[in-house]
Amino acid sequence: MKQHILATYGTAIAALALFLFFCAAADNFVNPTNLLNVGKQVSFLAILAIGFSIAFTVAELDLSFAAVCSLCAVVAGGLVFKKVEPVLAVLAAVGVGVAAGLVNGMLVTRLRIPSLIATLAMASVATGTAFAITGGVAFAGRWDPAFLALGRGSVLGIPTLILWTAAVALVALFVLKQTRLGMHLVFTGEAEEAARLAGVKVRRMKVLALAFAGLCAGLVGTLLAATLNSAAPDMAKDYLLTSIAAVLLGMTMFEPGRCNVPGTLVGAATIGILGNGLVLMGAPYYVQDIMLGFIIVASVAVSASALKKAAFGI
Repeated sequence: MKQHILATYGTAIAALALFLFFCAAADNFVNPTNLLNVGKQVSFLAILAIGFSIAFTVAELDLSFAAVCSLCAVVAGGLVFKKVEPVLAVLAAVGVGVAAGLVNGMLVTRLRIPSLIATLAMASVATGTAFAITGGVAFAGRWDPAFLALGRGSVLGIPTLILWTAAVALVALFVLKQTRLGMHLVFTGEAEEAARLAGVKVRRMKVLALAFAGLCAGLVGTLLAATLNSAAPDMAKDYLLTSIAAVLLGMTMFEPGRCNVPGTLVGAATIGILGNGLVLMGAPYYVQDIMLGFIIVASVAVSASALKKAAFGI
């Protein structure tokens, strides 16, 4: 019983211990303003990680989401910069993200290109396109307040970024746990051939999962542009490793060895708390990168077989 609790909740308990440590050791860590800022910063990471985890659920590895996110931010920011209606700018950015995900899905299912290679190619295309649109210079200026409210606003005192994260998490959790689609996604990832023989349209599941990852990238790109009031062609690049780390860390708790939304959220929160706490304690910036490396190695040790299958289909 004790061993089961440690295996299922050990990482979450460690995350709680880390939180309590910073509460005691880092000045102003428990300040409500600081905790709210941590929540807002984690929001971008959490949404991207959920998108990655859905692709990972069907045993596919999407390494393009950070580059696609930057491209979507450029699309949204560029259109708002040119005085296009915010609604159209948001739809265009999210549409670009979904389109990128669909292309990834087609490359993987129709051309049989391993997801590792296909999504790296998409990342390169997205990055090049973003630089071509901006000329290497970020869009910035006095943007429409309605657009900025997407990332900077609040509802009943709750920042909109946290509400967006909650909405994406609830949708993903509902689909995975309460719908036939979610069951088919899980079956596709765990036993593709058996799922196909049982009548599951595995190709469609993979395309849908990668499209959802693209949708999350488009949403975060829009929210980043709205929050920062600017859009640069590489503004989301730092989220690649941290999002993957959040998912892998989440796979060590609640449902060990399997992607799960609660675990991903706790993993993202842990990484956000770690970064914020270290900064408040005056640790050099590179310490966070070192700690992140240890987190990735430790979590990959639990999910190595799943990573191998997602990357190469073997």
